[in-house]
Amino acid sequence: MNPVASFPYVYFLGVGGIGMSALARWFAANGHQVSGYDKTSTPLTQALEAEGITIHYDDAVTSIPAVVRENREQTLVVLTPAIPKNHQEWAWLRAEGYDIRKRSQVLGVLTQGRRTIAVAGTHGKTTTSSMVAHLLHHSGVNCAAFLGGISVNLGSNLLLPAAGPDADKVPVVVEADEYDRSFLTLRPTVAIVTSTDADHLDIYGDKEALVESFRQFVRQIEPGGTLIINHTADESVAAAAPAGVTVVRYGLTASQGPELYAASISAQGHQFHFDLHSAQAVVSNLELAVPGYHNVENMLAAAYVALLHGVEPAMLREAVAAYRGVKRRFEFVVTTQNNIYVDDYAHHPREIEAFLRSLRALYPQKRLRVIFQPHLFSRTRDFAAGFAESLSIADEVRLLDIYPARELPIDGVSSEIIFHDITSPSKLLQTKEEVVRDAQTDTSFDVLATVGAGDIDQLVPRLKNILQNRWNGSEA
Repeated sequence: MNPVASFPYVYFLGVGGIGMSALARWFAANGHQVSGYDKTSTPLTQALEAEGITIHYDDAVTSIPAVVRENREQTLVVLTPAIPKNHQEWAWLRAEGYDIRKRSQVLGVLTQGRRTIAVAGTHGKTTTSSMVAHLLHHSGVNCAAFLGGISVNLGSNLLLPAAGPDADKVPVVVEADEYDRSFLTLRPTVAIVTSTDADHLDIYGDKEALVESFRQFVRQIEPGGTLIINHTADESVAAAAPAGVTVVRYGLTASQGPELYAASISAQGHQFHFDLHSAQAVVSNLELAVPGYHNVENMLAAAYVALLHGVEPAMLREAVAAYRGVKRRFEFVVTTQNNIYVDDYAHHPREIEAFLRSLRALYPQKRLRVIFQPHLFSRTRDFAAGFAESLSIADEVRLLDIYPARELPIDGVSSEIIFHDITSPSKLLQTKEEVVRDAQTDTSFDVLATVGAGDIDQLVPRLKNILQNRWNGSEA
């Protein structure tokens, strides 16, 4: 029996994390009694509770369910790296000798011996992995998926395989997270690497150490497997692929030199139309309803995986057209004839640049306001200049305080180190309440974007309500 599947009780420290919640759902769906702790109640934890998972929000040993406290040998504890080292429950569980494993370790065990399709990269991996899962599922390929976002098509971050005697042998799609070198627990059959840009320097120290972790990830591809890698990735990563592994580079155009590329790209409303070209096949007239040139690039890699799994061009065309994206990835919140409100999870300068340039391409004549919440003190420190440059694409920038997540403050690091170098005509440092107040009275912008990976999503329903009422009223 699978060594983690043998535990009747599973307790999650940080159950509300997007990757953790997918695992929690998997264990619950497979008959385990699941419970957990998280810092705050969110729509995601509320959904887990509605699905029968017991969750509490205070760090107290007495709040751990009795069935966990009384059954040490039969309980698996799953830990997220976001849990602080001084966490009382974690300390007690360690002292009591519980079997405690990181989320990545559990995912590595669950995928062991399976045909694993692992999507890695410092940005783009959530969207690309959701695309792979959708294309296979929509095309009738039985598969499982653990995703780092809520797929709009699936309505979840977990895809369970269709029941049957071979359900434990179907391909499994996983988002392979480079943070804390988590993806090194995986041995993929097919690997996608979307990017190797510098990030998580609080863990790696410098970019070379990060790139080395990607080289190690690629070295773990199973014999006879496939590496699909963005042409902008560090060349040494592709070179690290073991002998016998097929390497396919991808990019937007043939002029960039990849074997897998798009042709005849055009934006028509929110849709992007393009043809896929590869050595194996040409698939014409693909229609992608999720906008952005970066999403065309992501879909190239995902579509190639579908072709590898026997999906015919006609079915692939239908599946691409049916893809509806991931929550908080280029998500259209309010759309009227003259005004747009979009929400996006981008939290790296390259992601922000790709997102804002795509918005500019869609709405070249409209005034664009961006509300951005930096994520992590260390990332703000390391990429302040890049953030300022990418945000300056907007006409107006509203900058919130840094969301600390797992970090303690760093001396001299605040949103101001980004703010000073932003060159947009209008820029302000604001609180969330000031942002909401301005949305009620300020009519200077046509397109609004909320951007960031922290708790900025809490603003979305409030801004949606304000802008729907104002914009729809103005068009009545």
